[in-house]
Amino acid sequence: MKPNGLGYARLGLIVSKKFERHAVKRNRIKRILRETFRRNRFNDETNEIDWVIRLRRSVARNESIKLATETRLLMHQLQQCHG
Repeated sequence: MKPNGLGYARLGLIVSKKFERHAVKRNRIKRILRETFRRNRFNDETNEIDWVIRLRRSVARNESIKLATETRLLMHQLQQCHG
């Protein structure tokens, strides 16, 4: 997370083959993260920040809700720290 001064937020996603070998699964994870990011912009400060999310472990198919919830919680905590 870093301020960008552009007036809008940008999102970078890193989901490597090391954790998810199949492109279909990597793309599903990216869709979940993008949608979570889009739905959870908390205030105007979020619109001027670059976010980079890097997957650090594989995600099971039934853990999609857990991934979205965890991402939302981390975004909120980072907003509180840097807000």
